[in-house]
Amino acid sequence: MVKLKIDREKCKGCMLCVSFCPKGALSAEEKLNKRGIKPVKFKEEAGCIGCRMCMIICPDNCIETEK
Repeated sequence: MVKLKIDREKCKGCMLCVSFCPKGALSAEEKLNKRGIKPVKFKEEAGCIGCRMCMIICPDNCIETEK
């Protein structure tokens, strides 16, 4: 199973990764980052399939995958 690592301080909250995730495994956090933006968070219960689409589509390279 793939685990996502999201750099919440680097995330600008564009939500492209949320839009492109086929399993809906990402959503906006409630807590703001240092820039005053709600970054993306990983929802473990959503059942990530490891397609890495979120990592590919992120314009700021905020998402990494770990096995």
